[in-house]
Amino acid sequence: MNRKVSNTGCGLDTTGYQYAFTVFTPTYNRRHVLPRVYDSLRNQTFKNFEWLIVDDGSTDGTSDLVEVWKKEADFPIRYYYQTNRGKHFAFNRAVKEARGELFLPLDSDDACIPAALEKLKKTWDSIPVGQRQFFSGVTALCMDERGMLIGDRFPKDMLDSDALEIRYRFRVKGEKWGFTRTDVLKEFPFPEIEGTHYISEAIVWNAIAEKYKTRFINEILRVYYLHDQDTNSLSRLNPARDAACNVPYLESLLNNNIKWIVYDFRQFLIYAVLYCRYSFHLNRGILSQMRSLHNIISLALWLVSLPGGVYLYLKDTRR
Repeated sequence: MNRKVSNTGCGLDTTGYQYAFTVFTPTYNRRHVLPRVYDSLRNQTFKNFEWLIVDDGSTDGTSDLVEVWKKEADFPIRYYYQTNRGKHFAFNRAVKEARGELFLPLDSDDACIPAALEKLKKTWDSIPVGQRQFFSGVTALCMDERGMLIGDRFPKDMLDSDALEIRYRFRVKGEKWGFTRTDVLKEFPFPEIEGTHYISEAIVWNAIAEKYKTRFINEILRVYYLHDQDTNSLSRLNPARDAACNVPYLESLLNNNIKWIVYDFRQFLIYAVLYCRYSFHLNRGILSQMRSLHNIISLALWLVSLPGGVYLYLKDTRR
């Protein structure tokens, strides 16, 4: 199973990669649903992949189950255990350990269709070799366990764009799924702030979107189980606890992505309100908040949203 990916496969130097894909699953006390992921991978028509599991402190015997699978699976499985730190820590660990050229997250309670990896790889290979250095990956659609489409379709069946344009200009919403080049993820790791178990994944996807394009396809490849969501989530939102991660993210949106306000003013107003709210949780006063915003549009938006941010902060403190 230790096959090296051809250096011509992506138009980049892929020396050191053993597989086309690293399928990454973060997990925390999800032994009862992990078999869905395992069965999905056993049924894949494309076999050049590894399954990398990062266990974020499970106490339900997940490791015993994985050991059984490692002995019987026809694909490599690697398992890493860490004390409970949060999904973003697990993600960074997996990127460092990945032996696949293309990094594909698949949550512990989800599944994918048998041809998912084959279709993703075929779409990636359809990008001319000389252009792939400008692309981060491929993104597809999701359905629920009843086979119903989740979220919106893309404006075209195949569209080269980025996460920011898709969200703000085309107003595409809902769950999506796809891979990112492993080397790109190494370039944009998640911020690691000890004691915080949640951070918005958009902080990474937005940064990647500023530099790379993504190929979006209207194919449903992932099964997202709406009625069996993780009650032991790795990503719990707590306004006071998670302010340290949310403030840099919201600051980045207001400073770096404000040009998209022409397409979605309401969303950026919400960002400004939340920026105020979380900043107060960090004991950052009005002057400090103002000095961290670097353009006149963001400053004006922040000023308008200040009453709403104060209201939410006071509401949080009464809980």
